[in-house]
Amino acid sequence: MCGVVGVAAHEPVNQVLYDALTVLQHRGQDAAGIVTMKDGRFFLRKDNGMVRDVFMTRHMMRLVGEFGVGHVRYPTAGTSSSAEAQPFYVNSPYGITLAHNGNLTNAEKLAKELYQDDLRHLNTNSDSEVLLNVLAHEIQALRKTQPTPEDIFDAISSMYNRIEGAYAVVALITGQGLIAFRDPNGIRPLIYGERLSADGRTEYMVASESVALTGSGFKVVRDVKPGEAIFVDLNNQLHTRQCTPPKEYTPCMFEYVYFARPDSIMDNISVYKARLRMGEKLAQKIRNEWGEDHGIDVVIPIPDTSRTSAMELALNLNVKYREGFMKNRYIGRTFIMPGQQQRKKSVRQKLNAVPLEFKNKNVLLVDDSIVRGTTCHEIIQMARDAGANKVFFASAAPPVKYPNVYGIDMPVRHELIAAGHTVEEVRQIIGADRLIFQDLDDLIDAVQDTKHSKVEGFDCAVFDGKYITGTITEEYLNYLQEQRNDKAKAGGVKVIGSTPDTPVDMTGVQEN
Repeated sequence: MCGVVGVAAHEPVNQVLYDALTVLQHRGQDAAGIVTMKDGRFFLRKDNGMVRDVFMTRHMMRLVGEFGVGHVRYPTAGTSSSAEAQPFYVNSPYGITLAHNGNLTNAEKLAKELYQDDLRHLNTNSDSEVLLNVLAHEIQALRKTQPTPEDIFDAISSMYNRIEGAYAVVALITGQGLIAFRDPNGIRPLIYGERLSADGRTEYMVASESVALTGSGFKVVRDVKPGEAIFVDLNNQLHTRQCTPPKEYTPCMFEYVYFARPDSIMDNISVYKARLRMGEKLAQKIRNEWGEDHGIDVVIPIPDTSRTSAMELALNLNVKYREGFMKNRYIGRTFIMPGQQQRKKSVRQKLNAVPLEFKNKNVLLVDDSIVRGTTCHEIIQMARDAGANKVFFASAAPPVKYPNVYGIDMPVRHELIAAGHTVEEVRQIIGADRLIFQDLDDLIDAVQDTKHSKVEGFDCAVFDGKYITGTITEEYLNYLQEQRNDKAKAGGVKVIGSTPDTPVDMTGVQEN
């Protein structure tokens, strides 16, 4: 999972890109990068770490230009090596730099084609570099020194015919402008907006979430449609085209459950309202299954993403809502960390219990979802250590039983606690006195907004195993298991010798 942003303006864009990446930091805390464009040259800064750590004043001063793209990432396909921080760059044709949120499910096949047929070199294991090279090859096939917007759209259409999976992409082409496009199912989010510069000219921004736009003074225009590409030329003229027929409009359900900020509007659906309705639905299920005499004294969220659901759940049950855990905001998200011990340690660093809210009470802890169960087990134990009488646990999402293949680094199947276990078995493993999950139908009802949105369904593959693109085989899932399990991540990247990372000189690119 990643966050992307692209800006076409009439003034330097380094600051607005930095601010947008800071707003999108929740979408990726592993690495960050910005590329700007001026006078036919790219200016690059990227590295592992948070936005605030990657970009110093000296870097920002060197990121000159009125066009730029930015990226924050968690490692999904590929590794956490700094070499795989985005944006990526190729010097032919013209010079293209690209940032990608998502995952190509046919990346291995494409990598072979790029080497054998297109005679292109790949320097990393990242599927994003594969995507960039496919795009570059199709643009190069135009054989035009001065391509028109229609030419660029034709190349993107050809690219759509080759790639599979989920992708929301922003890219720059030297001498041409900014492009952005989205997969035919709309699995990964992408939205664009506009604002007026000081002299009254129109500027554009495209980003993963609406909050990145509104936080920088851009007015949201609309979501990029599934299979649509937009192009902003160097004169800041906007061009759009449906480059491939849209398939079933099915954004990722986990965006609404967990990944997106609650103040975002995604595919014309309010994340905040969706999470409120999740709480309503879950409260009704508790009434149905546990009865009115449920024994809950207090509802406590596991911050931050479950707060909205937990508040509405408590309201509907007529039970006190309290903040029982205080969060240390300088610890990364735990479910993505490799290795059980690292995750276990991080939970204790991340949260501190307020004993007053637990002592001698029956506590209902509300989380957005249960993935591995490590975090849940630790938090339940923390609640007991703080004096709780009984600890009940509620998940605002159904059991996560299947790996995600569309750009969210959820573990492989055998690392998912709900895979192969009943609800009762999961309850025993995490150590709760009671456990309840949201029903999938209720979750869909909670998120669906037929009044405002044209969404036709949702990618719920992590819950039901129905992969939207329809091309996912058991062989592919086994391949992912080899790439993404804890053992593979702990092994890191194999290198020859012990030479430390150093910047690489690339023609046409200035790296800081």
